Amino acid sequence: MPLHIDYYASLNSPWTHLGAARIEALAAEHGASLRIWPVDFGTIFAGSGGLPLPKRSPQRQAYRLQELARWREHRGLPIQIQPKHFPSNELPGACAVIAARETLGDAPAIRLAHRILKALWEEEQNPGEPETLARLVTEAGLDPATLLPLSQEPRWAAMRERDTAAALARGVFGAPSYVIGEDIFWGQDRLEFVAKRLAKG
Repeated sequence: MPLHIDYYASLNSPWTHLGAARIEALAAEHGASLRIWPVDFGTIFAGSGGLPLPKRSPQRQAYRLQELARWREHRGLPIQIQPKHFPSNELPGACAVIAARETLGDAPAIRLAHRILKALWEEEQNPGEPETLARLVTEAGLDPATLLPLSQEPRWAAMRERDTAAALARGVFGAPSYVIGEDIFWGQDRLEFVAKRLAKG
């Protein structure tokens, strides 16, 4: 039976961006299906004891910046450590990704999510702005004239709320999280373990 990866992502997360290409490559290498869930990690933090970035101690915030610089070099991605549009309003993009997932399939949804992340973390763009989001939808190979009006339907925000509750109930507490069966792997720095799990079949 083919393996499946549930991919819980934040469209504001540099760690999600740093692992984006690698999780796609691992899924393809092992013939695993990959489904993205752009859930609300603010709600997940509130329900799991986590703290949003502004409420973390100065020591933790400073260490995060050091780690981002280290992983930027390690992954070879030209991310901005402190991008000028972070955090962006991720709800419009998340709803567009969910609408794409539910109407077009997993691959287009993942492509759009990863394009949004790259715009925020590498290109100093603001995906929360309607004009920017429309351009990113186009660059992801999708039709903004169709997808964006569809994404504004309330059902997608409601679905995101349900997906968030289900993620929390499943044990997800941070972004990105990759879930294979009962195994949860939190963080792009756990992709080596994801690879080993996929290799087991």
